[in-house]
Amino acid sequence: MNANQSYGRRGFMGMPPVVLNLIIINALLLIITMMFGDKISLYKILGLFYVSSPDFKTWQFVSYMFMHGGFYHLLFNMFALWMFGSILEQVWGPKRFLTFYMVTGIGAGLVQLLVAFIRIQSIEDILTPEQLHDVYTRGPELWEQGKTYIDGTMAALNRIINTPTVGASGAVFGILLAFGMMFPNTMLYVFFAIPIKAKYFVIIYGVAELYFGITGTQDGIAHFAHLGGMVFGFFMVKYWKKKGVY
Repeated sequence: MNANQSYGRRGFMGMPPVVLNLIIINALLLIITMMFGDKISLYKILGLFYVSSPDFKTWQFVSYMFMHGGFYHLLFNMFALWMFGSILEQVWGPKRFLTFYMVTGIGAGLVQLLVAFIRIQSIEDILTPEQLHDVYTRGPELWEQGKTYIDGTMAALNRIINTPTVGASGAVFGILLAFGMMFPNTMLYVFFAIPIKAKYFVIIYGVAELYFGITGTQDGIAHFAHLGGMVFGFFMVKYWKKKGVY
C-alpha cells in the first residue's frame, strides 16, 4: 500500500481504533490518578523508576507510557498522537501501528534509564562510600516524605533514583519521526500559522531535544527519552521499508 494514497483516501480527521483506545486509556488513568491520588499513588506503581530504586518493577517499561504528570502533559501528547498517529495507523493498520507505538515507547524508557545510569556513574565517582550508602538506604524514605539532602550531589543522586519517568512522549516522538520520514514534504503549521515541511519540523525538534538534554535546560523533562523514541522509530521505519512492508 502506498502511504500517500492511503493518506489521501482516508483523510486526516479519522480516529482509528488503536489511537482512539490509547487516548481513552491515557485519559482514564489521569482521571483516576487525580481522583484517588491521596489514597494510592499510581505514579509509584506505574511510573518508570531507575533499576536500583526499591519501586522499580519490570512492567513499568510499558505502564509508564500511560501515565501523565497533568492535564497539559496529557493534552499535548494525545493531540500529537491523534494528529500524526491517526494517519500512520491508517497506513500501517492497527496491529503494526500498535507494535510501533509500544516498541518506541519501551525503547524510549530504555534510553532514559541508560542516560540515568551514565549520570549516576559520574555522580557516584564524587561521593564517598558512606554518602552513597546513605543515599541508597535512606534516600527513598526521605524522598517519600518530600525531603532530600542538603548536599547538592547527594540530592541529585537521590532525585535520579527516586523520580519516576511518566508519559507517552517517547512513543509520540517516534510517531512524529515516522510521519516526517513517510510524509517529508507535508506542510505543518506551527501555532496554526507558521508553515514548515514535516521533515524540517522533525529535524528541528530532534536537534532541540538533543540540546536541551545535553545542557540540562528544562530540567524535569525526559529529553533523552524523546530522542530514544525517535531513534527506535527511525530504525523500525527503515527496517519496514527495506522489507517492503509499506
